Amino acid sequence: MTRRLFSLLLCLIILVPAALAEDDFDGELEITEILEFLPEEQDKKILKDSDGAVIMTITCTGDFTIGGDNYHKKDIFTPELNAHGGDINFTMSGVRDILMNDDLTIVNFEGTFTDTTYVPSNKKENEFLFNISPSYVSVLTDNGIEAVSLENNHVMDHGEEGYEDTKNTLREAGVIYSNSEEKGIFEFEGIQVAMLSYLCIDRYGKPFGGYPTFEEKVAADIAEAKQYYPLVIVSFHWGLEPTSSQPNRGYKPTDNQIRLGRLAVDSGADLVVGHHSHRVQPIEYYNGVYICYSLGNFCFAGHKSPKDMTSIMFQIRYRIKDGKVSYKDFRVIPIRISSKQKVNDFIPTPFKPGAESDSIFNTMRSSYNTKGLDYAITEFPMEFE
Repeated sequence: MTRRLFSLLLCLIILVPAALAEDDFDGELEITEILEFLPEEQDKKILKDSDGAVIMTITCTGDFTIGGDNYHKKDIFTPELNAHGGDINFTMSGVRDILMNDDLTIVNFEGTFTDTTYVPSNKKENEFLFNISPSYVSVLTDNGIEAVSLENNHVMDHGEEGYEDTKNTLREAGVIYSNSEEKGIFEFEGIQVAMLSYLCIDRYGKPFGGYPTFEEKVAADIAEAKQYYPLVIVSFHWGLEPTSSQPNRGYKPTDNQIRLGRLAVDSGADLVVGHHSHRVQPIEYYNGVYICYSLGNFCFAGHKSPKDMTSIMFQIRYRIKDGKVSYKDFRVIPIRISSKQKVNDFIPTPFKPGAESDSIFNTMRSSYNTKGLDYAITEFPMEFE
């Protein structure tokens, strides 16, 4: 059976990049809708439940960071790319089957698709800046990655020029993106899924996007989206990264994460996923909705030998019948961000059941990391029901 893969609907397009500070925001939003269709995908069967309901599978991952730093002249990624004959698809070789066999994959794209060497003054002191040539956007389209979040602290590494290059590259490739002012819309079997994304790190409690507080903006966006779309997925870039003096702090959600994650659900979100801490955090099942506080890294060119290279992919399935959507089940796929144990080669590699997987799950369910999470789940199925 053939099907139309998806439609790309970007709403609320504004004249300034979403990652700019609130002080840079000026004027009303320009509302625009862009609807594009990709060619029909051949030879992919629609999965159906026993009663004939269509099953939609969605995969979510954490930080997807490829390329190097052409400002600081630091690049650990290109030598590995050259070792694979310049074929960017080497990165997805361990998970491609998973991504090609779902219906929607969402990653946090933390970097830029641009050839510019411009760096804004507020970024020149940063330890890491990321960019890769727009030609390598094929790493998404060739491997079943249909959508990206563009809300993170590296998407503006090369200023507005690099940001616009990135968005244009994604549009031309047919990849859906979302940020704090643009919704990404995925269509499957007549059902539309709205994706919203937010960088949260320094925005809590501050005016944002014409609202008295960032939280009010988020809640209003989600509530509005839920009026029109049966499924709303919200991505948050939030939390704390580990430091040399506090190496374990990235495993536990902050109070701001917990409050905002639950606010998103109360406002209408059907799934909440997070990233930024470079570590895996617990999952809550709050009011019938999963909140994945941090999915950790996915394909991560920010460090050749991270202290913790473990992570997870989160997959969830929904039933579609008679024009209505209902939850079916979920699974967690534990991974190492490298195919090698001690050196990061940028090839996410799933673990089989065993000691490595158990170690990740034990961290996610530990009493310290789940403190304050009254709805934390403790079982992590690696297969669907």
